[in-house]
Amino acid sequence: MIGAKWQAVKKRIASTVTSADNARAMNITKPNRTSWGDFPDVLIQADESAVKQHRSYAAAKAGDIAAAKQLVSDVLNESEIARMKIMLGANKPLIAPVFAEERAGINRIPAVFAEVLGERLHLPVYDEIVQINKAGHTGASGYYRLAHPALFDGEIDQNTIYLLVDDFIGQGGTLANLKGYIESNGGCVVLATTLTGKTYSAILTPSIETITKLRRKHGAELEDWWRKTYGYGFDRLTASEARYLERSDNADTIRDHILAARS
Repeated sequence: MIGAKWQAVKKRIASTVTSADNARAMNITKPNRTSWGDFPDVLIQADESAVKQHRSYAAAKAGDIAAAKQLVSDVLNESEIARMKIMLGANKPLIAPVFAEERAGINRIPAVFAEVLGERLHLPVYDEIVQINKAGHTGASGYYRLAHPALFDGEIDQNTIYLLVDDFIGQGGTLANLKGYIESNGGCVVLATTLTGKTYSAILTPSIETITKLRRKHGAELEDWWRKTYGYGFDRLTASEARYLERSDNADTIRDHILAARS
């Protein structure tokens, strides 16, 4: 994808991503979320400090391909690659990176990371899915992330398995929405990896205990509001999202913060 192929993807992102208004114009206003089942933990390649303090990080995040190559090459974790091979076994998924435009430009890290993984694992990179809104999650608060979910569009190869790739995992919502988009359109996601992120967010599937505590504390009314607003119930939150909401003071606080962030 580095080179001419990436330029085609870049043009498609530029033509589809302008703002949340563009997503609404395409009648895509809510993320797709599917059940977690026994989805495995996200494989995180490197510590957050090693990635974000890397000399090439800012340039890579802003769209510099050479910088992204250097960053990925320097922080790639051989033990995690070996673990990935074991977890995939005989499966040969398509690698689906998160193609997204951010404040500083089109983030090249996931695409380059995907290309490197493709070479190492002998797997093809799938470039037909793009994020169609500027979610603006980098450095954002938890409420802002919840208020502005990543939305996706693009053709899905049905009855095909996918490996998701992103540069960072915070609350895990972007990966959850990409997984849901693919699976709602006939694909199957078997694994996800990020270059870095919050280690406590690697576990995407919320525990029954966490969901139970969330429901007891904030009541059925909030979950009904959540389902109307986002299209899914608490059981399809990520573990980090569920913990974040459970720690909130009350249901009104959650609604007020999210509505304020959306406006």
